Order: sequence, then structure tokens, then C-alpha cells
Amino acid sequence: MVSSSQLRAVQYVREHGIPFLGLCWGMQIAVVEYARHVLGWQEANSTEVDQTTRYPVVDFIPNQRELLHEKGYGGTMRLGAYAAYLKPGTLIYSLYKESGRIDHDMRLPLPMERLGKPLNLPYVVERHRHRYEINPTFIKDLERAGIVFSGVHETMDGIPLMEFMELPDHPFFVATQAHPEFHSRFMEPSPVFMGFVRKALERRLHRTS
Repeated sequence: MVSSSQLRAVQYVREHGIPFLGLCWGMQIAVVEYARHVLGWQEANSTEVDQTTRYPVVDFIPNQRELLHEKGYGGTMRLGAYAAYLKPGTLIYSLYKESGRIDHDMRLPLPMERLGKPLNLPYVVERHRHRYEINPTFIKDLERAGIVFSGVHETMDGIPLMEFMELPDHPFFVATQAHPEFHSRFMEPSPVFMGFVRKALERRLHRTS
């Protein structure tokens, strides 16, 4: 559930310029916090927690609802590898480009349902294990308020799924709906982990110098 302590923690690091990296639920918490405290939608929530929320910024996407009705939970989870199309000029793009992951991942063989609708953008491949998504209904409002969704996967039936988000005016506020730890290795750590640790170290060195 979305706890007040989780929201306060995200709000604190966002407002004080402390590096933040959110994974899966962490991205959903970050969006709920932003909707409440920046957009002023105090009732914003995930329908996993509150099905009657006025602002369901995290929700099942339409075809997930159909699968849930027909099959129960088993058919609704987004599992495995999916392409995330990245926006050039964003922090996420620069992290993955620097690591060589874009060139590597774009050579991987993926079935069309995993690639999604081609968006004429560079992409990376990350693994997933979740049911809820950032609600497409609220994407434009969140973007107007300052969130940059720097990675997206669009399903073959045209549903946009937000894969990465960042705040360009923050030193390092990054979140992903994926689980990059599944691809991270000792000698080849995930670009988001490298970026997060590097920024945290820079901040510490700056504060102690």
C-alpha cells in the first residue's frame, strides 16, 4: 500500500535535491507523490490501494481489466522483457547511451508484442513484473507539471506504457516501471544504478569538500 512514510520520503528527496532512484512500485509512488504535492491532487492514488480514488494516476490499463475479468490475476501481469523507447536529450537516454546498452539491446531478437509499436526512437530492453501502470489519462497533466517520461512502450493496440520518468530540474530523480536489477551484473551494472551511485557520490564529495 501507499504509506504516508513512503510519500514523505519521496517528497523530501524531491524537494531537497537528494538523488532518487525508484524501481517498479517506486515509480508509482513517485508519480502519486508528485500528483498530490505538485499538481495538488490530494486524493491521487493507485487503484491497487484505493479503487474509488478521484485521481487514479496508477491503474490497470484497459486490456488488463478485460483479462482480469476473464481469467483472474494470472493473465494480467506484465512479465518479461519489453522494449522501452527513449527520448534523446534526456538523462535516461544519456545513461543508456554511455553504457552501450542502446546499441546492444537494439540488436536483440524480440517478438513484435515485446517490441511494441515502432516509435522511430532508440530503445533498450528491460524486464518487468507488475500489473499496474501509470494511467495514460493523466500523462499530459503530469508532463505539463514537470515530469518527463523519458522512456515509453506503446502496445500494438496503441496503449502508451510509461517505462521511465525523470525530473529535469532535479540533480537525479529517476524512476522506472521495469526491474533493471535483472540485467545488472557485477562487471556490467545497470546504467540507472551507475548513474544513481555516481550522483550520490558526487553529492557527498561536494558536501564534505
